[in-house]
Amino acid sequence: MTGRFVTFEGIDGAGKSSHVEALARWLRERGHTVVLTREPGGTPLAERVRELFLHDEMDALTEALLVFAARRDHLRQRIEPSLAQGHTVLCDRFTDATFAYQGAGRGFDWTVLQQLERLVQGTRTPDLTLWFDVEPIEAATRRAAARAPDRLEREDEAFFKRVRDGYARRCAEHPARFVRIDARGSLQTVWSQVEHEVTRRGWW
Repeated sequence: MTGRFVTFEGIDGAGKSSHVEALARWLRERGHTVVLTREPGGTPLAERVRELFLHDEMDALTEALLVFAARRDHLRQRIEPSLAQGHTVLCDRFTDATFAYQGAGRGFDWTVLQQLERLVQGTRTPDLTLWFDVEPIEAATRRAAARAPDRLEREDEAFFKRVRDGYARRCAEHPARFVRIDARGSLQTVWSQVEHEVTRRGWW
């Protein structure tokens, strides 16, 4: 029995990480085995790549190659084995983030990213992608109140507007698996949207 693969996307400060953990609790309370993971990261090798990615200066191509290399290890070592065992995998960011940040944000070639996606993932795509959408200025305010910024979080508002546009483009390209979550409200208001979307699919 193959498990379900759900990814959480959005610009930094959209609030998605809180809801990854909330959905994990919700599913575990209902008796499901949940693997909670993230990108870049999820395996010892990929976590080391994450540190380089978030803190060392590099160009857009290097960023893309690093995240896809980490993703390959993540898929082979954690995601695919977990799905094969019938577990639910919840992942904080996946390939849509690469298109949004490196493709739209950095202006890197969308077609090259599609080629890397096919090479690294084969036919594996998420069953559901929850896109937490919020205005970049609101996201920036949330980030400033929450933590010291990493290399990408220090980018300006124009960058995050392009990233948001990148997510919108991916949503338009993959409407069957994408769901836009209005992330402007309270935690409970946003969670109600998440709960509705996962419940109506009847998977769990």
